[in-house]
Amino acid sequence: MRNRWLIALAAVGIHVSIGSVYAWSVLTRPIMEAMGFSLSETTWTFSIAILFLGLSAGFLGSYVERYGPKKSGLISMLFFGLGMFGTAFALSERSLPLLYLFYGVIGGIGLGVGYITPVSTLVKYFPNNRGFATGLAIMGFGFAALIAGPLMRYLTESFGLVWNFLILGAVYMVLIGASALYLQPPASKDSSGAVVYIQKGKTAHEAVRTWQFGALWWIFFVNITCGIGLLAVASPMAQQVVGMDAVQAASMVGVIGILNGGGRIMWSTLSDYMGRGVTYMLFFAIQICAFWLLGNTTDAVLFQVLVLLIISCYGGGFSCMPAYLSDIFGTRELSAIHGRVLTAWGIAGVVGPTIVSWFWERTQGYTATLEFFAVCFIVNLIIATVLKVYGRGRVETLDSLSTER
Repeated sequence: MRNRWLIALAAVGIHVSIGSVYAWSVLTRPIMEAMGFSLSETTWTFSIAILFLGLSAGFLGSYVERYGPKKSGLISMLFFGLGMFGTAFALSERSLPLLYLFYGVIGGIGLGVGYITPVSTLVKYFPNNRGFATGLAIMGFGFAALIAGPLMRYLTESFGLVWNFLILGAVYMVLIGASALYLQPPASKDSSGAVVYIQKGKTAHEAVRTWQFGALWWIFFVNITCGIGLLAVASPMAQQVVGMDAVQAASMVGVIGILNGGGRIMWSTLSDYMGRGVTYMLFFAIQICAFWLLGNTTDAVLFQVLVLLIISCYGGGFSCMPAYLSDIFGTRELSAIHGRVLTAWGIAGVVGPTIVSWFWERTQGYTATLEFFAVCFIVNLIIATVLKVYGRGRVETLDSLSTER
């Protein structure tokens, strides 16, 4: 048995490292100016990374369960580190395809494996506070940009883009590697001295065949699609709709980062007391009202309050999902099941900004987009209510023992 608080610290260490992907926008302009890439070419790097985060989490989740968090964490370290070092090489060669390959594809695989690796282990150390446990780790992912953003800016200004990725790549490999080496599932010994891991719940194959999984995938997809869509245009929308200047809009974006991370631990902790079903119903009820009002306000204060409220629910949707999955399907193959659900994130990372662009091209405004999102959350609220009433108690769980000497 490990110290569960050090297990939590190791989980945060991994997520703070890979969560630096959220600070990509800090490097967008320096890369454009130094490499001569367009805005769309540069931002596609981030979209590819999020896409491969979701795909790798979905397809490699079973690997994480099979080989354990230590080996999986080290695999994440290798892919993410190679992605960072390869990005430095791509920038030195001024190659856009290499940038997509190393940061988007290879780094994205490291993101996906690293994201799901500590969650299942952490939940098993906090069986009575699953929401709090998953919120701790995933909070690190949300807060990572607040650390990585200023650090990237300093390193780029002081040493250049290439050395920024070389230095951060080395630092993140050390942090992820040290964290991964400490991760170990809780265990006990039987009378013969064999180490026994007790696993309760469904396998990933069994879980994905249930209607509950489909419902959870869909509400997760909608929550992320609408949240990412708002994040993609928060700054220009604030300037165009409510007349904020560039400095005020940038300050709001900074506060968004705090609420994105803070909302993850706050909502996930509350879900331990309210229940995951009620928490998601509350998410969607809040966002129905918030998105609708956001599309019809020109008041700067109300605008910011609504945006921050939505972003807190967006972050909370991430942190509560692993605990909700464990409530329904158990912890037997939680990493694999969580990985399957995270495919929704990869797809939403492309769909959200695309929806916003589609509406903008046709209306030259944001009202229609925001009202469309509000309608999406009405559907989500209905699904979440059905899950609350019928989702638990209908999925039978199985117990299994695995031993090693």
